[in-house]
Formats: sequence, structure tokens, C-alpha cells
Amino acid sequence: MHIKKIPMLFFSIFLFLILLLSILTLFPSVLSRTSREKQETLEHALHYANIQCYATEGRYAPSIAYLEENYGVIINHHKYKVFYDSWADNIMPEITVINLNTLKGDAYETEE
Repeated sequence: MHIKKIPMLFFSIFLFLILLLSILTLFPSVLSRTSREKQETLEHALHYANIQCYATEGRYAPSIAYLEENYGVIINHHKYKVFYDSWADNIMPEITVINLNTLKGDAYETEE
């Protein structure tokens, strides 16, 4: 009876290691997807706030700071860099959000 328990023990350890390896393999992809979704959520929030500004005031916001102050948009400036290209009050500005955590090396330095 003791001989039958040894293969079962090895089988259990093998299954545990396979499960652990699967979790460790999938974890980074889940984190990456979550990070992309947060970035997309911020982009949508900025566009929605800008449209709300246009509907309320008859013009698009002059800056991102204006959206933060008057329309409740919260941006984590340590994690995201937001580029806001506006050249006329009645034309929708181009908004680009870059996740600073995805940049490699010293290609980009944040102001502190």
C-alpha cells in the first residue's frame, strides 16, 4: 500500500507545478491587458469630458488642466502623459494618452 502512495505523490506535485507554471505564465498578460484597459478608460473619460464641455460651454476645453479643474477628470500624471492638441475652440482636439510604465529605458523622463 505504501508503494502506491509514492506515484500519487509525484503526480500531485507534478499537477501543482503545472498549475503554478500556468498561473505565472498568464499573470503578466492579465496585468498588461488591465493596464491597456485603464489607459483606454482615461482616453474615453477625457473625450467624454471634452464633449460635455462643448455641450455646456459651446467650445472645447482649452487644456487638460481645464478638464481636470472643471469637469472632474482625474489623471495620474506619474503613470500617464497626456498630449492635448487643440487649435480651435470649435474643432475637437486630438487627445493622446501614453502609459509611462510601458516606455523602455530612458527614452522618456518625467518632470518631478
